[in-house]
Parts: sequence; C-alpha cells; structure tokens
Amino acid sequence: MKQVIQNFKTGELYVDEVPNPSISENMVLVENKFSLISAGTERGTVKVGKASLIGKAKQRPDLVAQVLQNIKKEGLKATIDKVKTKLDSLKALGYSTSGVVAASMDSNSKFKPGDRVACAGQDYASHAEVVAIPQNLVVKIPNNVSFEEASFTTLGAIALQGVRQAEPRLGDKVCVIGLGLLGQLTVQLLKANGCRVFGVDLSKNLIDLAIKSGADGAMLRSDSNLNTAIDNFTDGHGFDSVIITAAAPSNDPIELSAVISRKKGKVIVVGAVKMDIPRDPDFYRKELELKMSCSYGPGRYDTVYEEDGVDYPFAYVRYTEQRNMETFLDLISQGTVKLKDLITHTFDISEAEKAYDIVLGKVDEPHIGILLAYPESETKKTSLVSVQSNAVSTVNIGFIGAGSFAQSYLIPYTKREGASLDTVVTTKGITAKNVATKFGFNNASSEAQDILNNPKINTVFIATPHNSHASYTMEALKAGKNVFVEKPLAMNYDELEEVKKVYQESNQKLMVGFNRRFSPIAEKIKSEFVNNGEPKVVNIRVNAGFLPKDHWTQNKNVGGGRIIGEMCHFIDLMQYFTDAKPVKVYAASIKTDNQNLTSEDNISITVSFSDGSIGNLLYLGNGDKSVPKELIEVFSGGKVGRIHDFRKGDFHKGNKQIKLKLDGKGHKQEVEAFLNSLKQNTEAPIPFESIYLTTITTFKILDSLTTGLPQDI
Repeated sequence: MKQVIQNFKTGELYVDEVPNPSISENMVLVENKFSLISAGTERGTVKVGKASLIGKAKQRPDLVAQVLQNIKKEGLKATIDKVKTKLDSLKALGYSTSGVVAASMDSNSKFKPGDRVACAGQDYASHAEVVAIPQNLVVKIPNNVSFEEASFTTLGAIALQGVRQAEPRLGDKVCVIGLGLLGQLTVQLLKANGCRVFGVDLSKNLIDLAIKSGADGAMLRSDSNLNTAIDNFTDGHGFDSVIITAAAPSNDPIELSAVISRKKGKVIVVGAVKMDIPRDPDFYRKELELKMSCSYGPGRYDTVYEEDGVDYPFAYVRYTEQRNMETFLDLISQGTVKLKDLITHTFDISEAEKAYDIVLGKVDEPHIGILLAYPESETKKTSLVSVQSNAVSTVNIGFIGAGSFAQSYLIPYTKREGASLDTVVTTKGITAKNVATKFGFNNASSEAQDILNNPKINTVFIATPHNSHASYTMEALKAGKNVFVEKPLAMNYDELEEVKKVYQESNQKLMVGFNRRFSPIAEKIKSEFVNNGEPKVVNIRVNAGFLPKDHWTQNKNVGGGRIIGEMCHFIDLMQYFTDAKPVKVYAASIKTDNQNLTSEDNISITVSFSDGSIGNLLYLGNGDKSVPKELIEVFSGGKVGRIHDFRKGDFHKGNKQIKLKLDGKGHKQEVEAFLNSLKQNTEAPIPFESIYLTTITTFKILDSLTTGLPQDI
C-alpha cells in the first residue's frame, strides 16, 4: 500500500510502498478514502524531522536528558547505537482519516466490513491506503456526511474538547485566538452553543474566513484598534472565556488572553504556545482560571482506553474521545458545522509531496484544509513487500517483531555472523519496510504467516510483546523452524507446558534470550570457581528504577509484569553460576498504599539449589538512577567475584583483588552461540531443562507472594 513517510534522520518526506498493517484484538482495519493534513501540527512535526541533530536536541531537551542518563548506565557506545537506531527510523504522518471497514476484531462486534467510519490517532490514522485503528478511536459516519467531511473528525473532536473545557453558557462572549483550521472549527462550535464569538489572527484571509464561518467579529492581531474593538464588543467587561487555538513559539497569545479576559474569566489553551504566565497584573488581580485542553478528550494517552478498548462508563464520563468524535459528526449531519469552505485543496495520495510543499511554505498558496484522497488500488491487499534479493545462506532468518531492542541487539549480530536475513514482520508496515531497508532483509511484511509458511526460512527470531512469545514459538517449531525467542518463554504454567510438549515433539533448536550468562565477565568469574566442590552464594542487587503502571510490560495480559518479564534474567544467571537446579523459592515484597507503586517491583527473593547453593535477588524499583543498575556477587571456597553493571568487575582470592575490565551484557555472544549451534548442528547453548526451570521459578515467585510461603520447584 502507499503511505506518506518521513525519514526522521534526514527529514526527507515521500510516498512509498509498504506492507499493509495487521490487526489484533480490539482493532479495526480500515481502507482510507480521505485523510486530512493538519497543517499546524504536521508542519511542526515535519520541521523537527528536517532539523539537524543539534536542532532536534534543542527542540527535545527531555530526550537529551534521557540520553545523558543512559550513558551513565550503559556506556557511550551502547547509547550511541541506541540513538542511531531511534534516529534512523521512518515516521508516519497524519491522525485524522475516513474510510471503509475492511475487517474488525473489536470486542463489541460494533464494526462490520463495509461500514463507513472516521478514525483518529497519531501512528494509527495515518496518511496511508490502509490503517489499523484501536476500536475506541473509530466511529461510524452518518449517511448524509461525506467521506471528505468525516476526515475532519479528529480535528473537530480536538476543537470540541477545547470548547467543553471553556464550559460556555448561552450568550457568553468568547474570543478565539488563532483562526487556523482548529480555530475555524472552534468558532462554529461556539456559535452552535449560542455564544457571541470574536476572533484574532495574524492573517487577513483567516479573519475573512472566520467571519464567513459565523464569527461576530474578527481582527488582525496587529490592528492598533484591536483593544478598543474588544472593549466595545464586551461592553467593557472583557471576555467570559478565551480559547487559544494558535500554534506559536511566542508568549503573546497568553499575554493577550489575560488582558482581554473579564475578572474571574477562563483561558483555555488548546494550541501549542509558549506559556510563561505573567502573574501580575491580570492573571492575579482578575483571578483568572487557566485550563489545558487535552487533545480529543477523556481517554487520550490512557493505554487502557485507547489500546485495550476499555470504555469509560457513559454515566460518569459523558464525553470521551470517541463520543466527542461522534458528536462532531452529528453536528455535521445536522448542518450545524459546515466544512465546504474549509477545504482548499485535495491531492491524490501519490501527490502528497505537493501537498506538503504548500504546508511547509515552499509553494505560496493560501490554504487551510488539505485532503489526501485514496483511489481503489490492488496494492491495498499486500502484506508482503519485496525490498531486495540478497543470496540465501545456510541459516536463513525471519524476524517476528523488530522494535528498538531487536534493532540494537539482535539483528546486527545475526547479520555479522553470516546468516541471511529473509523477512521481517512488524504490525505496522512502515516499521517493517524501514527495518528491511536498513538491515538488508529481502522482504518486509505485517503478517507472521509470511515467515511461518515460508519453507526457505529455517530459523525464526521472536521479539514481540511477551504475551505472544509462547504462541509464536510453538507455531515456528511446528513449522519445522529453529527458534530464538526473547524472554520470557511463556506467561503462565499452561503456556509453558504446551511449549514443552511441542518442543519435545519437534526436532528443532530452541533458545531464549538470557544474555547475561554469555557476557565475557560472567564467563570469566564462573571459570574461577570451577571444581571447587563447594556450594555458592550468589547475591544479585538490581536497581531497576521506577516503571509506571501504564507501561506495557506492567500490563499482566501483555507484559506479565517484571517478575516474569525481567527477573527471569537473574534466575537464569544464578543457574549458570551454580550449575545446579533451583528446588525452592521464597519471595517477599514491600507493602504500600501508594497507588503509583507496584509492590512486586520491590522484592527480595531467595532461591535454593540442588547442590546446596543459594541465590539472593534484591530487585528494586524505588531507588535512585545515579546508583549503578546491577551488582552481582558470587561467594565460594574463600573467593569472591563481583560484576558491576557488566561494564567492569573484580575477583578476590588470597587477600588480593584482581580487576576485570570486560564490557558487555552478552547479547553479541548469545547470538553467536545460537547461530554456531545451527551451523555445526550441536546442542543449543542453553539446555531446555534450564530454560524450563527458570521460567517456572518466576511463576513460583508469584505463588510465594500470594501465599506468603516458600514454594517447591
């Protein structure tokens, strides 16, 4: 399918053929008819992409701070590799579309193939022939509303939420600062609400359009009579509320809003403007109320609402994102909102670059609403796109999932080891195409079956969200393919037993990404304890840092939580150092009423091993990031080995300290070991029994927390 793409590294903007997206639970697949270019928002997005590295850094100081923090944790080289991966990515543009449902997996069976719908969401409702949308960001279009009109729905919902924040009453006098597309819609919505509306902008064309849209008055910001006109318009009292829909780096909209507001008035910020709030005289002496309007409405940025499809109760949250979208469409249907005069240009998707030339000012044409049209095309049906035709080697690999981790730590090492990269699959076609082009895959796809059903692919790497690991692993093994799956192998007992059965019935190799045991420093320290004939004590302290509850790994149904998703690494490392089986585990976590904290992210775990060794894991989410993340200590036979963040370490014996400078967490070495086992037809680097015991131990940790008792493994 065709999609508008921007290369975030170079800033280049173009239309390309990418695999169509796939859908999963709570999603709707839509064939677009029209999409709306939000000139203000997208102009800013594109300009950030076109900026130099320094320019990008200036515009996102928050990300610069994250980079500096990451250097302290993982070192300069690893951080540079991560930044390069992030920068060398393709960005989807657009967030307001209309089209026809092609397929739906919504939980309410609300949407059927053929339904006319409007869609919302950055990275979802993109400028593309086919889009996959979360169910709560899709609404049906009334029969008398055209696809062109419906493509405005997202912008309409944003404007509507700004009006709702103002809580206007019949007869209120309201000023709209910024009369771009969002401002024009706001004017019409306020008029529909029985308000007297005054507009302010820098453009004479937009002033005239606002009057045509129904504004009772509108003037240029530069007009010397502006304050006098406003004084007369409001009978000397000032506006009941001011809605700022401008997008500007200047603080002028905020300052003007304070001057023209009445005492105890409201200022609503919808657009992206500078917000240096001048306390005196107006905000303080008038006791003004300053309110932010959050995008389309309640539900925005809530992953449970937007991604999991859980709606808010109608009685308690009357207007959500979706209900705001529905209301805007209803206003169009009634003829209350009129959009004909707001559409200035329509381009075929193949001519999208011309549209952006206008948006970016390369072509000097008055514009406000620019639409992209999507004619019927056979390419809409394509999940697999050929990128290049490299030769196939003995180990021919398909990747299911290719996020930043896979791009940083897995794909580069498979390529260096001489394996051929056949097909990469991600749910978003734009990501698959980017990864395929960047790393030299022959094909890009959005459907895992394009790998699983390909007889030429003999090895599959799985780097998807945790809840799909077990199912993809079993499908790949049944298809006769070797499997490298990132941790965890499974999310519960039933999944683990099913994987075990399928593995035992197959003749394939199975590897789980427990990389730390392959790190050079772990191998060195283990070698110092060989044949000492004494049980070991392994102490591991992980200063993991706080992770909010809305992070995908904390979702019990998707990530499984940090015990299953992360602590498995350290159970495996204990097995590696002891060369023994875990036989009993006891765990205790903090108890807190703080709803922001996840108790089991702050936990003490003791594991007993078959040879008499014990392992202690202290995993902490409530520490300070300035403290190194991981400290591993191994005690046995009068010797002590220590690892400091897998960047350095030391070994103590005979009252002497030996410093170890061996960097790396073992990602490179684990991939090498796995691929070598395939080439040489030797045993997998980690025995399946060890993988099984590590995984089941994490489940027993959860059981121990629930019962308060030690658990036999």
